Amino acid sequence: MSAMASSIALTSSAHQDWRTIALVGLAHGTSHFFHMLLPPLFPMLISEFGFSYAQLGLLVTTFFVISGLGQALAGFVVDKVGARPVLYGAMVCFALAAAAAASAQGFGGLMLAAALAGLGNAPFHPADFTILNKRVSPARLGHAFSVHGISGNLGWAAAPLFLTGLYAASGSWRMAAGCAGLWAVLVLAVLVWQAAALDDTLAAEPSKPASAGPQEHSLAFLRLPSVWLCFSFFFWTTCSLSAIQSFASPALQSLYGLPLTATSMVVTGYMVCGALGMVLGGFLAGKALHLERLIAACLMGTACLLLLVGSGVVPAAWAVALTALAGLGTGLAGPSRDMLIKRAAPPGATGRVYGTVYSGLDIGFALAAPVFGALLDGGSPRGVLWGAAAALLAGVASAALVGRHVRVSAAQPPTAPRPAAPR
Repeated sequence: MSAMASSIALTSSAHQDWRTIALVGLAHGTSHFFHMLLPPLFPMLISEFGFSYAQLGLLVTTFFVISGLGQALAGFVVDKVGARPVLYGAMVCFALAAAAAASAQGFGGLMLAAALAGLGNAPFHPADFTILNKRVSPARLGHAFSVHGISGNLGWAAAPLFLTGLYAASGSWRMAAGCAGLWAVLVLAVLVWQAAALDDTLAAEPSKPASAGPQEHSLAFLRLPSVWLCFSFFFWTTCSLSAIQSFASPALQSLYGLPLTATSMVVTGYMVCGALGMVLGGFLAGKALHLERLIAACLMGTACLLLLVGSGVVPAAWAVALTALAGLGTGLAGPSRDMLIKRAAPPGATGRVYGTVYSGLDIGFALAAPVFGALLDGGSPRGVLWGAAAALLAGVASAALVGRHVRVSAAQPPTAPRPAAPR
């Protein structure tokens, strides 16, 4: 009878874990969807308002600057009030961003939409990872991180299809933007309906006993080298992703003389391979003792493929396929990356650490695009691919140092109070 009860308890635990994982994945996919609220509409905006691509690029920069700064601050809010209400607020911001875009009468209205979308995007990583780390069983945490990463890739992939598809059907980009807002409202309704599965307060980390001494300052985690090394890791790997997302297609077109119809598939292929890698990476992350070694092997494999394609020596027919395949390595490394950050985060500071670390992602997106764009404008298409590879190698170095600091910290015994000197 006790064995049956134990089996029922395990099944219930698994069901609760996967319900939480699915809801967080839905929310995270929506945040990535709203990364792309405006870019798929750029051709229509140019046609209606006469904007330049430089002006429209400023909208993307605005999104990521606000998201990056907000993300670092959002971690404190998540640790203070809990992740669930912060997620609700983010969805409201997304709905308002879509409404602002749909009703925009000029550049100011579009800038407001970009700002609101960036504000909504800001709290997602601290909120998501706080919920996952507190509610999901350790045995399924690697899979949770895997689903989290895959949902983000799917959100990126879905937005252009959703927005351009609705535009093609209705002939109105405003209608397409408005329907994106309805999607945010629908997701908010699902999150409120399933609120119990997102409650991170019931499984909160144990507080420090009063006898253990005074509580640390809320900014004490900023003194940890591992936090800034994780930030560095995210910055460099995002620089590489920005190069692939924005400029891999024209770089391959210039380097190999391929038609745009062929090279335009490279980003989709890269994301699909990345999603497949994340599925496998979820199994590896839960078993690897030295996560930084797994991350290094995966990212170095990706860097080698990008260097090979950038050299221009591979057959043109293989260039797109090899660049897309490079996404497999980044996908494999994704869940291990998130697990490494979990090990680096001190108790009680999960939201703050994830918020600070993931702000490196937004800053990488905001700063890398102009640099790689300048390389392409300067007639160096191979510089885009080689630069993406170099950024990954810098990320490997950061991950190696994170792993070292985490192991050293774990091996150090707690510092005991020093006895008073004899008089």
